[in-house]
Amino acid sequence: MNISVHADAAALGAAAAADVAATINAAVQARGRARIIVATGASQFTFLDALVARTDVPWAQIDAFHLDEYLGLPLSHKASFRKYLQERLFSRVPVGSALLLDGEGDPERVRAEAGAAIGAAPIDVCCCGIGENGHLAFNDPPADFDTEDAYLVVNLDEACRRQQVGEGWFGGLDEVPTQALSMSVRQILKSRAIFCMVPDERKAAAVQASLEGPVTNLVPASILQTHADTRLYLDPASSSRLQPATLAADA
Repeated sequence: MNISVHADAAALGAAAAADVAATINAAVQARGRARIIVATGASQFTFLDALVARTDVPWAQIDAFHLDEYLGLPLSHKASFRKYLQERLFSRVPVGSALLLDGEGDPERVRAEAGAAIGAAPIDVCCCGIGENGHLAFNDPPADFDTEDAYLVVNLDEACRRQQVGEGWFGGLDEVPTQALSMSVRQILKSRAIFCMVPDERKAAAVQASLEGPVTNLVPASILQTHADTRLYLDPASSSRLQPATLAADA
């Protein structure tokens, strides 16, 4: 795992965007197209802005997927991840194709169709974050580390739902859906390269548990320790609990 600490969220986002762009270009050069997974949430704001601003990303040769979506939440709701991605990414760049999870559709149909699409070829780049409770996508603890299904219907725990309120997506806990469609842990790990952007002090405890604790489904993001090419982008606040030896990791 390669760990880098940047001066602030903007610098973090710019560094991640540069690395993601380089990896996308290498994939396009090698295979003609790049298949990427994009994440949502406050942790991705500066990264997506920096990625969209770059002039070296071959968007027309990119097939995009996303990690998760609330069940039953309309596209018009400000917390909809489809709405988020359309506004922050797909309306701003000419992406070749984008598969958006329909949280208002039949969950079994949606996850089957999305699973078939994402399983058609390897994923080159997965962009993600780490939740305050250590979640990876919407895989809250205790996460399913075993299923090979690409997408799951998951139950959202209270800590995850409170994070969504704290970030301003909902007015109160009772407004946050209790279930979501989520890419599975195993599907995320199938990505050739994983880029994990995690700014903010409120993520510090989860970052520490994910990097310095054991690999456990009680801290879902700890599974990233097992991946061959994970790059973690932190700021001083999110890295504040890590030991110097951890910050020096480059393996």
